Amino acid sequence: MAIIVNLDVIMAKRKMSLNELSSKVDITLSNLSILKTGKAKAIRFSTLDSICKALDCQPSEILEYVKD
Repeated sequence: MAIIVNLDVIMAKRKMSLNELSSKVDITLSNLSILKTGKAKAIRFSTLDSICKALDCQPSEILEYVKD
């Protein structure tokens, strides 16, 4: 897939754990883990909005398009 999820990088920069982000965004650990590992097939804009608010970042810092 040409979309790369950099959630783990942003979380490390913000020194935020998966548990902490899960509680702030109100997403289950398993769903957040799927997103973090890049195994998710889709993400809701509301979820992306909540993650960006919690991590104080832009969507482009989390999602990256890489040409084949």
